[in-house]
Amino acid sequence: MSSDFRHARSALGARMRELRTESGLSGRALATRLGWPQSKVSKVENGKQSPTRADVVAWAAGVGRPDAAAELVGRLRTVETQYRSWRRQLAGGVRPVQEAHAEQGQRTSDRRSFDPTLIPGLLQTAGYARAVLTRYTRVHPSIRDVDAAVVARMERQRVLRDRFRSFHFLVWEGALVSRLCPPDVLVDQLERLEPWLVKGNVRLGVVPFGADLEVPVGVGFSIHDDALVVTESWHAEMWLDDPADVALHIRAWDALAESAVYGPAAHRVIARAARVLRDTR
Repeated sequence: MSSDFRHARSALGARMRELRTESGLSGRALATRLGWPQSKVSKVENGKQSPTRADVVAWAAGVGRPDAAAELVGRLRTVETQYRSWRRQLAGGVRPVQEAHAEQGQRTSDRRSFDPTLIPGLLQTAGYARAVLTRYTRVHPSIRDVDAAVVARMERQRVLRDRFRSFHFLVWEGALVSRLCPPDVLVDQLERLEPWLVKGNVRLGVVPFGADLEVPVGVGFSIHDDALVVTESWHAEMWLDDPADVALHIRAWDALAESAVYGPAAHRVIARAARVLRDTR
């Protein structure tokens, strides 16, 4: 959990406590009014638990300040923009997560991304996407709508056809050989990358195993219009819009791009990976 997230959540809790004390209500009295355990009021106020949108709206009404709901929702949005736990996001299934990314894609004119372990979602085949999402159920067993999520991911790819948008994907060679699906599915996926090796509004580069690296490979991330970075860990997805965070990721992306190969050189790396896979079938 980032320090920025903890600070934002603590600030939200402090403001909610301020509204409660101004109303003259004790924590126990407000909990009774809202039908919550008293421990929830305490955890929210002390920044130990993230409230939902419904929670902050109910809080504003409960303390007699319904006019403060918009302010609390805005503060909550700041918290969630920075840190979105998978547990909370996946409570409604994988498809809503894909749709949220699709909405962001519609707002983005220029996207740059780096993927060290996976083929980028916007370039995935349905078979590869299904295999990857199915494997995530090992860590997130609540996932039940893989097929719907695959459909949503395929629908997201329509944004690539918009010639007024630009996409620059970098992948680590490890993403080409990671056995997250049967060999024939991965071979098909690799073959489907070839059209993107021709420079256009979509550009694909590969960072080979043998490249001299300017920075460690690190984790995957995407940069949207130099204003937003989306990255993730096993437990959460971070949407970072602080200029310092964005600038840091731009520097990392630029350093990784210096180690990438394109065009025929990238094709040779991809073809080599596909050849090894065919030999294993």
